[in-house]
Amino acid sequence: MIVFVSGGARSGKSEVAELHVKQAASGGSCYYIATAEIYDAEMAARAVRHQCARDARWITLEAPLAIDQAIAQVPDGAAVLLDCLTLWASQILYASELTESQGKMLLAKSIRDARARGLQLVVVSNDINEDLPARDPETWRYVAFLQSLHCWLAAEADSVLEVVAGRVIEWKPKATAC
Repeated sequence: MIVFVSGGARSGKSEVAELHVKQAASGGSCYYIATAEIYDAEMAARAVRHQCARDARWITLEAPLAIDQAIAQVPDGAAVLLDCLTLWASQILYASELTESQGKMLLAKSIRDARARGLQLVVVSNDINEDLPARDPETWRYVAFLQSLHCWLAAEADSVLEVVAGRVIEWKPKATAC
């Protein structure tokens, strides 16, 4: 099962996603695929804070780009949290030699593999398209790429959740405009 959880910054989406993974794990191990690269003290502190909030059954796999390789390390049928697509997309565009098309193919391969192996995969991403349109071309490129990933993932996922102020809105299986 693939679950897509989206929402604004600090909306509570990570807590919602973690709860889904814990419930899917039924008391067993929970896998956390972390896409963040630690570039500064603030990011390091956030990573430590998130790790400390999770209990001992969480196994963290660092995968800033190679989410397919991280998913390959997870046992069949396991519960997995991929956090977050937002950072992964920025790294595809700005810290890799992959094209946008190759990034989409990598995400698609990862989702296909997770589904084929019976993983309970929860993917978290920030909805950053709720503000005024970007004025500079690079920000617009990033927003457009991320939103294309969101539209594709929402179509592929079994469940699509949006978190607003800690409240969950379930969107799937309603029709989408993408």
